[in-house]
Amino acid sequence: MIASLVLSFTDYDGIGPTHNVGLDNYRQLFDDPSVATSLLNTLVFTALRVPLSMALALALAMLLLRVGRASGFFRTVFYLPVMTPSVAVGILFLLLFNGNAGVVNKALGLIGVTGPSWTTDSSWVKPGLVLTTLWAVGATVVIYLAALKTVPRELYEASELDGAGRWASFVHVTVPQISGALFFTLIVNTIASLQTFTEAYTAFYGTGNTQTYSSDAALFYVVYLFQQAFQFMHMGYASALSWLLFLVILVITVLQARLSKRFVHYEYEGDPR
Repeated sequence: MIASLVLSFTDYDGIGPTHNVGLDNYRQLFDDPSVATSLLNTLVFTALRVPLSMALALALAMLLLRVGRASGFFRTVFYLPVMTPSVAVGILFLLLFNGNAGVVNKALGLIGVTGPSWTTDSSWVKPGLVLTTLWAVGATVVIYLAALKTVPRELYEASELDGAGRWASFVHVTVPQISGALFFTLIVNTIASLQTFTEAYTAFYGTGNTQTYSSDAALFYVVYLFQQAFQFMHMGYASALSWLLFLVILVITVLQARLSKRFVHYEYEGDPR
């Protein structure tokens, strides 16, 4: 980190001599339209992926809680996709979401729905990538399942005696009791989404890829950082880009941590006696 901070004030290209350029790289961040485009794409992707992945993982975890002894088998099944290389997931995106011959559009066609051009229509590129990454929610499922098992049964019994239905019990008992796990996965998934690279790069920028689309809809921030560093050899500028991303992640994480004080419940807050 210290080395990248030093390099961010230079014109380092990885080959020739390095010269100090002061704040030029940081000034360029505000003049480069691709920085704003890639950052916006990344934020939109994160805003879509994080809540969807958390909701899906929580739904699967609650189902696992009900299957009894078979939960071990299904827990393994849900977790296995996490082990899938991200490059393979990027290729899977092209196979599943191809506008003409993709499995998703063929399935939609069976029910009379015309699927969109997921890989070429800029409006559908990010939603398609979000749906692909939901493949690997297994790690979050395991965390939620462990949290759900710690919720005391007597709290549900008390809520039933008070006349609460399933939805009310979920909102007023389940969510507060697992809010610590929800907060943890919110932080982790947000940071991971803001650093999304492999799936988008493999699908749209990989060597030999002939995919075309109408805009830079798949230009995520880390993809652009990678291009500047290893395609154009602008290592100094890429270092400045990395520090901007660090600051963005830091600010978002601090805001989430401050909000957590209002929404996260800890069972043993205050006097542990």
